[in-house]
Amino acid sequence: MAEPSRGRGSPPSRPLTPSDDDPLIPTRQIEAFGRKVTATAGHLIGGGPLGDGGVSQHYQHALGELHRELRKPALQRSIFNLAQTTPREIVRSKLSVPEIQHRALSYVSDELLSHIPEDHNSYSLFQGFQASIPEEEKSPHRKHGKRRDKGKLLEDGSSDESGRPRVAQLKHEKWSMTHRLEMMEVRKNMCSVEIREIDNKVTNLQAMRGIVLERLANLEQEEMELENDIATVDNKLEVAQELEDEEAAAVEKSPAAETDPGSPQDEFMSESLYQKLPSRPKRKRPNRRISMPILHEHLHPGSQIKEFQAHNDMITAIDFDYPFGTMVTAALDDTVRVWDLNAGRCMGFLEGHLSSVRCLQVDDNIVATGSMDATIRLWDLSKAEYSPLETDNDTVPVGEDDDDALGFSNEEDAPPPPPPTSMQECPLFSLEAHVAEITALHFKGNTLVSGSADKTLRQWDLEKGRCIQTLDVLWAAAQASATLNSNDGLWRQTGRLPDAQADFVGALQCFETALACGTADGMVRLWDLRSGQVHRSLVGHTGPVTALQFDDVHLVTGSLDRSIRIWDLRTGSIYDAFAYDHPITSMMFDTRKIVAAEGEDVVKVYDKVDGKHWDCGPGTVAEQGTTPTIEKVRIKDGYLIEGRKDGMVGIWSC
Repeated sequence: MAEPSRGRGSPPSRPLTPSDDDPLIPTRQIEAFGRKVTATAGHLIGGGPLGDGGVSQHYQHALGELHRELRKPALQRSIFNLAQTTPREIVRSKLSVPEIQHRALSYVSDELLSHIPEDHNSYSLFQGFQASIPEEEKSPHRKHGKRRDKGKLLEDGSSDESGRPRVAQLKHEKWSMTHRLEMMEVRKNMCSVEIREIDNKVTNLQAMRGIVLERLANLEQEEMELENDIATVDNKLEVAQELEDEEAAAVEKSPAAETDPGSPQDEFMSESLYQKLPSRPKRKRPNRRISMPILHEHLHPGSQIKEFQAHNDMITAIDFDYPFGTMVTAALDDTVRVWDLNAGRCMGFLEGHLSSVRCLQVDDNIVATGSMDATIRLWDLSKAEYSPLETDNDTVPVGEDDDDALGFSNEEDAPPPPPPTSMQECPLFSLEAHVAEITALHFKGNTLVSGSADKTLRQWDLEKGRCIQTLDVLWAAAQASATLNSNDGLWRQTGRLPDAQADFVGALQCFETALACGTADGMVRLWDLRSGQVHRSLVGHTGPVTALQFDDVHLVTGSLDRSIRIWDLRTGSIYDAFAYDHPITSMMFDTRKIVAAEGEDVVKVYDKVDGKHWDCGPGTVAEQGTTPTIEKVRIKDGYLIEGRKDGMVGIWSC
């Protein structure tokens, strides 16, 4: 049979008899004393009549019994030991296991108790319950929505023989309506109190969310530090393994060294080996992070994550590999910088171009840069030497004489510059075939396609490092004009002339054998790299195309005609279009949002899921006109980076 449930104050089901090993005090004398007290109370309650003196006789007898019990030494020792016993020992001895488990489950921490809202309700619980009970419609004219006629009043007995309404009935109806009005006031107050409680809960949840976000940021920082430590250990292990192999090879070549370890030859070999040990092992950048950061996904859209001065002049190209990863920026100050987004620190400079870089792309550890010197260079960032947590003592300090120093108002805020040799092993090779500046490039796998001001597109084999195909855009336009029997010239097919200030090849993207290219005549041409022919031309823009990106279904283009158009690749028709106030200079989209720069101090964001347009950037947190315009934007997984005209870079959660 199951044991019956007991309340919190119920005694245990079995008596607790102390043993010799039990440190608790014996309770037998105290229990006996309790029985005496119970008997005394019983005598007092069950005494005889007042007039017979039964109460005083029982009272005297009970007090005598209590005095005799109190004079016993054993009872006095028991009471004294009970007074010295700690509450924990009493609880442990008197509470059963189910009772302790129940108390542990019903425990509420002080942190949760502090979030309980105060009760400011002016009505009692009974009044609220009374007001919530549905009340029957006592007024007949309220039930039917209109007043009853005189016949109805006579039938209900609410009027006298002359047809006049009775005073008692009218008073009753007035009281009923007044009561209903009071109950409505109570229900209104209940709703108001409930709204205040919900607001308090929302405020508390927001505070708790901020605490958890800070905890997540600390965890991601610890993850980054741990991965850097792993990379450091790997580098040390690689150096140690090389030295061990060299020692083993030297011992095999010199058998005499094994027999005579103290020979001069062995000392000379050991000295030469130890001289090869660097003073500090080189730290190479890990190929890719093991754990991907997710902090930006939980921030509110439009929250600024970081902002720093990247260049001294307008940023011309920007790209990054993944959130809080590595970013590469180029500007009109003729420098290309590599940045650690997690620390906001420059890792080094990609030096080799003779002029400013106009376009670049970052894919894992490979970086491709296209410059105004008509060359394309490839770099491998995995060969970079970078210490993300320690500052190098042999670095060049930031000063006025340093050409690569940034214009910080406070030099203490500037991060330490990278060592001059941090990127010396990164260059792979240079591609030289164009005769004018490189304005657009894109690579996927072993294929790279570049567009130049020489009005040609070139396809490159990255394994062999040479050009394998040249596509002439003017020739393709002439072929299209001849097909349509047009005699108005090469660029009159759509009734537009190329903009002299715009790049001839504004944007391009390739995937396997497909290539999409936007040019200054507003045309978007889809090429087949296997045949070198234009497969389809998309007509719609009335200005030069400056940005282009496609996925499996849609192709999104931005133009100086102040519009962004979404094309359906399956039909070649326009799926959707958006008009803006200024020309589009840069555009990109991820799985959810389309972001664009249009010469303002904000980034235009379009949410493809919700269908909403909103602004993100420095113009939303500062006064209008106080921040420079945004020139370039990039977004990946809701992590937005924007480069400005004054060389600043802002990072936002989008």
